[in-house]
Amino acid sequence: MTEKTTPFKLGYSMPAEWVRHDATWISWPKNPMSFPEDILPEVEKTYVAMVSALAEGEKVNILVDDAAMQERVRSILPNGKNSDSILIHLIKTADVWFRDYGPIFVTHSGPKGAGMAFTHWEFNAWGNKYDDLKADTEIPSLLPIKGMPEFKAPMVLEGGSIDVNGRGALITTEQCLLNKNRNPGLSREQIELNLREYLGATKVIWLKGGIEGDDTDGHIDDVARFVSPDTVVCAVDEDKGDDNYGILQENYRTLRGASDQDGKRLKVVPLPMPGPVIIHGQRLPASYANFYISNAAVLVPTFQDENDPKALDIIRGLFPGRKVIGINCRELVYGFGTIHCATQQQPGI
Repeated sequence: MTEKTTPFKLGYSMPAEWVRHDATWISWPKNPMSFPEDILPEVEKTYVAMVSALAEGEKVNILVDDAAMQERVRSILPNGKNSDSILIHLIKTADVWFRDYGPIFVTHSGPKGAGMAFTHWEFNAWGNKYDDLKADTEIPSLLPIKGMPEFKAPMVLEGGSIDVNGRGALITTEQCLLNKNRNPGLSREQIELNLREYLGATKVIWLKGGIEGDDTDGHIDDVARFVSPDTVVCAVDEDKGDDNYGILQENYRTLRGASDQDGKRLKVVPLPMPGPVIIHGQRLPASYANFYISNAAVLVPTFQDENDPKALDIIRGLFPGRKVIGINCRELVYGFGTIHCATQQQPGI
């Protein structure tokens, strides 16, 4: 790392998700380990709903494995006024969780005009849990974004493990970023330095951990999300008998005492959790915090749960300028993620 070569030293930083996008990137579902035959058809319906909503306001770049999959995807996607916004690329991926292995875009605005680059982090399949998925670490370098500068960051990081307000504050969890299955040779201080130098994070807010059923070791996008520069939503569980209750209460208390990059206290809005989602006897990481902020709408995962309307109402109140769309993700979460995990924004400049 040199002073002249890191994005931060060159004036780049990661913008907030709510800034204008040029596009959203996703990969089409197909991995039978993530989505068995009895699950996949419903997952594809969820993807069709996601793509339809996203295409209302921005380009949607979809990665597919081959020409046969391309033809199939085109046959089930809507063919209407926004179909020109849907672009399909023949780039093979191991699984759908683009948030975690895709590029993280950074932007700058200076006297010579605005610019954009992308950061490429090492992806080790969530702490070496799935060797067959590690090939996705190469995806950022394979995308048709060759005109942008690429910065290879010297550590393992998944996009779902961080969230930013675009002003310098970043939230994450100790359970994930300090886990020895990610970067055993790096201290907390060294990790914070990399977050600053490659994403522009001048203030890191550390929460304790994530939710039950999450194989990512506590990704923040199931726990707490910035919805404006000074406001965070935080998942809380009202059931004292649930395994999520204690850790989410601790996270909520930490955020209530946290400050932003300028030392100002954050506003914290509690967001309910759905009841446990269990499929094939397995508890899954279902959370309303896994929403995605697009140009035209906020896409919120729903789970056919009694708390769905309450969560949608809370999020609707936080985004008065955008439609808030609930999308059934009960089957999608079988793969251990939902809407935010499956998407990655490419900001505009």
